[in-house]
Amino acid sequence: MVSAGDFRNGVTFDMDGVVFQIVEFQHVKPGKGAAFVRTKIRNVISGAIIEKTFNPNDKFPTAYIERKEMEYSYNDGDLYYFMDPESYELVPLNKDVLGDNFRFVKENMVCRVASYKGNVFGVEPPNFVELQVTQTDPGFKGDTATNATKPATLETGAEVRVPLFIDEGEMIRIDTRTGEYMERA
Repeated sequence: MVSAGDFRNGVTFDMDGVVFQIVEFQHVKPGKGAAFVRTKIRNVISGAIIEKTFNPNDKFPTAYIERKEMEYSYNDGDLYYFMDPESYELVPLNKDVLGDNFRFVKENMVCRVASYKGNVFGVEPPNFVELQVTQTDPGFKGDTATNATKPATLETGAEVRVPLFIDEGEMIRIDTRTGEYMERA
């Protein structure tokens, strides 16, 4: 059991049969009246974020989220297959479970598959990936303004903004959480 007074970022708990994760919390002690905990919580299954206040004495059962390292193998239509490195078993996951940042994942990349009571609800790619630029316009000398960027297509098909000096065929590092160019690899 976890009490609302012990809430911290990342804590998962079960409320009315739904699993929530604390995104943001704030303990508030007004001059008049009782203290309370103001939170932003995310439904781990649907991804919806709601704001809710709790009495610090409220208690909820702790929800244990299992995160397992699995290797992305291939996709077949809307099914994406991940291999368990211990049992070599292929696990098919539906496209709607993957999330927006999965566009930076290429085959044989290791991802973390998050599940609750055996139901997979999300796939977390590595925070940083190195991908090759397959198509981009050339940058010309004198085209620069402050922080000028151009669109580039990566080997996974994802499109990102890169500085003008990046050319086709170069390896670049991408932050999958924000989808932004970090540096040359």
